[in-house]
Amino acid sequence: MGRRRRSFTDKFKAQVAIEAVKGIKTMAELATKYQVHPNQISSWKRQLLVNAPELFSSGKAAPVKTEEELTAPLFEEIGRLKMDIKWLKKKL
Repeated sequence: MGRRRRSFTDKFKAQVAIEAVKGIKTMAELATKYQVHPNQISSWKRQLLVNAPELFSSGKAAPVKTEEELTAPLFEEIGRLKMDIKWLKKKL
């Protein structure tokens, strides 16, 4: 069997990406320090730069669901379950 795939925490990824954005050390130095491939660091850096504006958005862009939109699927599920109960009562 092959090696287990490594997974990194979001905190670790952010730390490495921030150091890459600062540019104090080269990608090769960061890769050696954190034992991560330089391409992976570049990917995390790109994700940080692309998603940075969303961190500071005021939240107005997020669509707010009304109470009816939240409860409608629940009432549909209740209706389906009631029909299932009636059907089961008839069969037993």
